[in-house]
Amino acid sequence: MVALKNGYLTGVNCRGYHSLWYGESVRRDEHDTAKMKASHLRHFRKPWYVHASIGAGTLLPTSSKMIKISQHNYYTNHLAKILIHLVWSLEDLLHESSRSLTSYRKSVNAAYVSSVFLKFIIENSKGKFFEDLCLNLDPDEKKQNNLPTDQNIEVFIMQGVLSFIGASNVSPQSCLLHHELLNLMLVAMSTQLCSGSSPTPKDVHPFIDAAMHQESTVVASTVHKLFLNFITRPRFPFDDSTYISPEGNQIGVLQRVGSVAANFVLLPYYTFNYLLSSSSESARSLLAEKSLFILLVLTHYRKSVAVESISSDNLGDEKSTTYSTENSSFYENPYCKALENARDTQFDRVDIEGTAHYGPLLRLPFASLFDTLGLSLADEASVLLLYSLIHGNSDFLEYVLVRTDLDTLLMPILETLYNASRRTSNQIYMLLIILLILSQDSSFNASIHKLMLPGVPWYEERLLHQISLGSLMVIVLIRTVKYNLSKLRDIYLHTNCLAILANMAPHVHRLTAYASQRLVSLFDMLSRKYTKLSELRNDKVLNVEVDQTGGVIAEDMSTEIHIYTDFLRIVLEILNAILTYALPRNPEVVYAILHQQEVFHPFKSHPRFNELLENIYTVLDFFNSRIDMQQLDGEWSVDKVLQIIIINSRSWRGEGMKMFTQLKFTYEQESHHEEFFIPYVWRLVLAQGFTFKPSAINLLQVELSGDDASSHTEHDV
Repeated sequence: MVALKNGYLTGVNCRGYHSLWYGESVRRDEHDTAKMKASHLRHFRKPWYVHASIGAGTLLPTSSKMIKISQHNYYTNHLAKILIHLVWSLEDLLHESSRSLTSYRKSVNAAYVSSVFLKFIIENSKGKFFEDLCLNLDPDEKKQNNLPTDQNIEVFIMQGVLSFIGASNVSPQSCLLHHELLNLMLVAMSTQLCSGSSPTPKDVHPFIDAAMHQESTVVASTVHKLFLNFITRPRFPFDDSTYISPEGNQIGVLQRVGSVAANFVLLPYYTFNYLLSSSSESARSLLAEKSLFILLVLTHYRKSVAVESISSDNLGDEKSTTYSTENSSFYENPYCKALENARDTQFDRVDIEGTAHYGPLLRLPFASLFDTLGLSLADEASVLLLYSLIHGNSDFLEYVLVRTDLDTLLMPILETLYNASRRTSNQIYMLLIILLILSQDSSFNASIHKLMLPGVPWYEERLLHQISLGSLMVIVLIRTVKYNLSKLRDIYLHTNCLAILANMAPHVHRLTAYASQRLVSLFDMLSRKYTKLSELRNDKVLNVEVDQTGGVIAEDMSTEIHIYTDFLRIVLEILNAILTYALPRNPEVVYAILHQQEVFHPFKSHPRFNELLENIYTVLDFFNSRIDMQQLDGEWSVDKVLQIIIINSRSWRGEGMKMFTQLKFTYEQESHHEEFFIPYVWRLVLAQGFTFKPSAINLLQVELSGDDASSHTEHDV
């Protein structure tokens, strides 16, 4: 085995944590070592290599040696012992009055080695219950490791890691250690990737289940620190002496060798920070990204509960444990509860509703969180965090709604929707749901029309100067509908966009000419699609025989026609709401309807639309008559017609208008939302560089390369 007593390059022997960690000598059990078979030790005599992503120069075996190490884990339990060693190292750091660099280096190494070892076993585990982890120690071994005999090792490990993350501040000394611990957390929870998309009681996730059983103080401190990391976005220090310079006056050859190796392996971290500091992505932070992923994985986790049912037969009554997706229930997630109950640090509101809060109350700086989210919404994971907050935390939603600078959040959202072709469909969904939740509040709908924007530099179709945030929102939503109609053809995306516009309609104020024209054009576009579908259904040129296939085609087309009928009704409801509740404040909408009034004529006698069109024709008749009464010298112009509309709007009393119930849409999560969010979170984690063996992933669909397929076959033989 390779171990340099006073140097910086160290190895791990087959007994797990009994090794030299940066000069620390641990007394070995000679009797146990002598009992080891020669085959158990053989793989440690093979060549080692320095892994380029570890920050401190720890030597690790090649992948072929990792296979042997994992096999010997059945006999040695050295994975459990390395993890226990890590926890005790973190415990020492928390209680040391002056934390030495040696202690940090020891913990960084232990965290990294644990991550590599644990990830390899999870990826190559042959059973659904991850027995290969071998996390059970006999009472004698627990006693040797200072553990109570009844101590659950997974709970002990997660308690130690989470307690350190929550209690230790991120500093230049501890930054790398925090990063390695967060990476270890992701690896430990990656067992979810090996399960199906629908959680069942039979799913086993040792570490994330252990995280769910932590005390409320540990949960609150962990969530608080993860949020602070996301907000403060700490960076790795450029001064690499923290981890690569020997302490004191030791300048021997081995120390010099260790420093050179550490310079090499730390290069990716410092290069990453340097590139970010000199680019437009300088707001990125590795620690903030990892913290965000851990937060999302923890808060969206669901553990299914097995339900006992009683079945009767001739022999008597028997109890059996069954599971039904329709009637499934889940254990409470303490991290989700902590996020939902978080309060603003600057606002200590009295609980007038009498809601009881058990355990420590999590307090977050909502102002800083709001600003950070506004700067990072180009990142899909940040969008999911914003959704989680405004959907789950009523206090944060209320805080957002009372902010006067809503453009901080809305402008990045609208810009992303504008560039929908370069975004994933899931990100578009999340953004639209966020807007739908916000649009449920009448004060939000009113305030966005009062907030004026000097310009919109990213909108390329035309120059938009001095436009209200509400008008821009209408323009972008309609543009999203048109893009979806031509490219994605997703019915739910249509529905969400139209639902937001319907919620906004009664509160529209001084909608711009361009936004008004796009709104009427939206009806025209949907009506042409509806007419085309109706003609195709009745077109005899199709000559579809009345057989089983023809019946399916006709049924599908009828369903699509019905959907577009509903879409047209929603648009007519939107126009009705503006004309009924806000006509005097929106002369441009009246002008757009007058200018394109012919688009409504084909539907005037349609049984599904005639009632809604009556109000529109009441408005058309009123203003057409006023325009006809004008004796005008010269030609008509847009300004002259608009002036007549503005003057006559003052005398508009809405006579003859039918009052319809305001159309209001609200958002509700589906009953089995975990089937979407758990795979979605892990897809984001994988997209940001977290590598996992593709052939081992069952949670979501991944492309399996030829090398992965052959490797999978070789390991599973």
